[in-house]
Amino acid sequence: MTLLLSLFGHFAQLSLIAFGGASAVLPDMHRVLVTEHHWLSESAFAASYTIAQVAPGPNLLFVLLFGLQIAGLPGALVALLAMCLPSSLIALAVEHYGHRHREHRWHQLIRRALAPLTIALILATGVLLINGSRPGIVSLTLTAATVVIGLKTRFNPIWLIAAGALLGAFGWR
Repeated sequence: MTLLLSLFGHFAQLSLIAFGGASAVLPDMHRVLVTEHHWLSESAFAASYTIAQVAPGPNLLFVLLFGLQIAGLPGALVALLAMCLPSSLIALAVEHYGHRHREHRWHQLIRRALAPLTIALILATGVLLINGSRPGIVSLTLTAATVVIGLKTRFNPIWLIAAGALLGAFGWR
């Protein structure tokens, strides 16, 4: 029970700062789940995140997989509930209150201030994923190409991800 409470507490706190989605707080999840508590190995963490991102469904599916590996089905449910409930309640309250005040300067400033925070959290996630994978020149080049192509064209990045998987299957790093 202590494990489930600890899991709930950690994910509930992250839920409150997950601007940009659950992936934005992945570095802190890694810090707690892998480095501090050793609930997950480095490879289990990376595999769970990767599987969840490739699978169809919600973007925060990896939270469910983390909880499942740590404490079985109760852990999966606790992690998912903790990651969704606090932020959802706050989002509902902000939308209800903010909708009536969206023309006020303070409302616009808060919305603009959240953009750099979101970008920084997502960049931290990218750095964590790159460091955890020990990339070689091929994977770094493919990553850079995927980003550039994704930003400059309407080309579906799934083909570039598939190319990366194929190169990885042949041992290219």
